[in-house]
Amino acid sequence: MKTCGKNKQSYNCIEWRNHAAQRVKEYILITLATIPYAIGIALFLDPNDLAPGGITGISILVNRLTGIDTGSLFFLFNIPILLLGMWKFGGKFILSTLYALALITFFTNILQQYEPVTHDRLMAAVAGSCLVAFGMGVILRCHATTGGMDIIVKLLRRRYPYIRTGSLFFMLDTFVVIFAGLVFRDPEAMVYAAISTTITTTALDKVLYGHEGARLIYIISRNAEAITESLLYSLQIGVTVLHGEGAYTQQEKQILMCVVDKKRAVKIEEIVKETDQNAFLIITSANEIYGEGYKNLFQEKI
Repeated sequence: MKTCGKNKQSYNCIEWRNHAAQRVKEYILITLATIPYAIGIALFLDPNDLAPGGITGISILVNRLTGIDTGSLFFLFNIPILLLGMWKFGGKFILSTLYALALITFFTNILQQYEPVTHDRLMAAVAGSCLVAFGMGVILRCHATTGGMDIIVKLLRRRYPYIRTGSLFFMLDTFVVIFAGLVFRDPEAMVYAAISTTITTTALDKVLYGHEGARLIYIISRNAEAITESLLYSLQIGVTVLHGEGAYTQQEKQILMCVVDKKRAVKIEEIVKETDQNAFLIITSANEIYGEGYKNLFQEKI
């Protein structure tokens, strides 16, 4: 089959074009995501002496001590971490990270020439943190990072995959927030920085994982066939039939299992109530789902 692409990659022409189009889309999203990230730093957090943690927070602290632009410090502090990332993740990953990092530095330095949006620290902490978290989340979903703690967290995720990204950020950022309180000698600034860090990590988890929240449902009913038909044709959802046996009665039973979003879970409850009021229904949360229609099992966790 005819191949195309740089270095005669194994992609055929159509696959290579799709791959290239996907990369272009990711770079466009990275470009757009760096703007709210920079706005959150330059117009909300930095002018209100809020060091939200990570390399961003360290850059703000050093800026107060040296007067060097926060954006430039952000870039300089990331150089050794980028070298570590290149060693662990390869050049392609670092290329997209360098691109995001350069844009964040550029936009942050430009925006710092303007007056902050607010001097209310609470408003600055909330709005700035949400903007930073949104930008960071989009960049992470595009298989890049904003450098700094992102790379360290990505490394830690490989070692501790059961800890969510936002939680790891919170653990690392706590140390920066404490250090900020010592530098600024302002307990109020430390409290608002802690609020900012909490909001950032919570919002980041929502951006990264919020859409994955679903319900895992088990249904044990004598009218399993009727319920299955309603689920397949009324709600158009997949159903798996498991075969079980009652431990006491030793009677064979059909157990229906399905995974749906939260809205359709309510409709399933209604269907079960209408079909069999004596049905046994188990509904639990499903945080991460892999397979057709959901996440790729072999895709690296973010």
